[in-house]
Amino acid sequence: MAMTMTEKILARHSGKSPVAPGENVWVNVDVLMTHDVCGPGTIGIFHEQFGRAARVWDADRVVIIPDHYIFTADERCHRNIQILRDFVGEQGIRYYYDPEFVTSEPGVPNPYRDPTQTRYKGVCHKALPEEGHVRPGEVLLGTDSHTCTAGAFGQFATGIGNTDAAFVLGTGKTWLKVPPTMKFVFHGRIPPYLTAKDLILAVIGRISVSGATYRTMYFAGDGISSLTLEDRMTLTNMAIEAGGKNGVCDVDEKTLRYVRARSTRPDWEVVADDPGAEYYSVDEWDLDRMQPLVARPHSPDNTATAAECADVKLDRAYVGSCTGGKITDMIFVASILDGREVAIPTFVVPGSTEVHADMRRLNVRGEPAAPGEKNIEQVLLDAGCQLAASSCAACLGGPKDTFGRLNEPINCISTTNRNFPGRMGHKQAGVFLASPLTVAASALTGRVTDPRDYVGEPIATGAAGLV
Repeated sequence: MAMTMTEKILARHSGKSPVAPGENVWVNVDVLMTHDVCGPGTIGIFHEQFGRAARVWDADRVVIIPDHYIFTADERCHRNIQILRDFVGEQGIRYYYDPEFVTSEPGVPNPYRDPTQTRYKGVCHKALPEEGHVRPGEVLLGTDSHTCTAGAFGQFATGIGNTDAAFVLGTGKTWLKVPPTMKFVFHGRIPPYLTAKDLILAVIGRISVSGATYRTMYFAGDGISSLTLEDRMTLTNMAIEAGGKNGVCDVDEKTLRYVRARSTRPDWEVVADDPGAEYYSVDEWDLDRMQPLVARPHSPDNTATAAECADVKLDRAYVGSCTGGKITDMIFVASILDGREVAIPTFVVPGSTEVHADMRRLNVRGEPAAPGEKNIEQVLLDAGCQLAASSCAACLGGPKDTFGRLNEPINCISTTNRNFPGRMGHKQAGVFLASPLTVAASALTGRVTDPRDYVGEPIATGAAGLV
């Protein structure tokens, strides 16, 4: 029986072959990730159900990455970090990335001065591949809905709740229903004025925020092959915004080069769809016919072209998150802002400390900055952007002292993934989701702006994000 990538991964991890959509299987988990928001709750349930003296099933397969509520004076957020530290110490968990600057002292923690000299890593979905925890053919679960990001590396990755995560902590297993696969094919090469954000908004705009509920979203075609690995992460990251159980991309040399250079484990197996595999549906696009898109408030499927929204006045621009805070995203933004000045407050948050370090190391072409040449961070600061240390920051609102949070009913164009009421703060704020290119162009004009006004030629990204 021919199977899809997701079906084959779940078959191998359940010891069954074949498996079919709708079948319930017990699955062996390769990696479990949690963070500062859901980690304490997961730990509490683990202790309640398995006992205060219980041990996790495999301390080397548990990854804990604080990232959400880091730079805030909220003492409850600081308490959550300490709960993680205590658990890590008790269990001997190897892969814990501590924000050592978060202490018992009151007030907002002083962030790292040098992003290369801290154990802290920033946003979990960016740190997971950077630190070698994603591999083709594996099962990765995380207590965050955007865990599906890792499907860009050809693995099954999905978010789970605290109770399910606590069970995985104790057993290394979970119960999953095999999802059917929806195939989304993109033909051609990505034009210089589009990014994967435009592609995923096109998908969600067509099928709606519930159109892929409990289904695999498989992104395929030569258009996907033409994307950088980081741009593919944007596609799979927002599978959940369509209701998807997971998102996947094919493994190619770009994937293998990155994983071979980073993986903490030497053993994995590439999985691909079998010829003749059956799909729930197949949708197709020609990239040369697509236009830059935005998702208007208050839903990711409320899409329109950027040109159609040209009369929308903006109060703020925001660049960051697991969706739009990668180093190639920063290069896209900097390439447009280089030598120009933003017209509205523009907040920039690197997706990880590695991204932040690269912003200080690389120029706008993604190559090491020469002596006297501006790096990416300098370009953004000179353009009038406000830059913060890596974290999730205002993507999900957070405490009122969160950097970039929308504390008033204003309009913001953002590289983030959700624009539901209150998502970035104030319930009456309007969030327009867009690509880094569209956000940068709009920051210059103070209104939603088609990036084709500023982008004519392909934007070089050099070796950024490749290994």
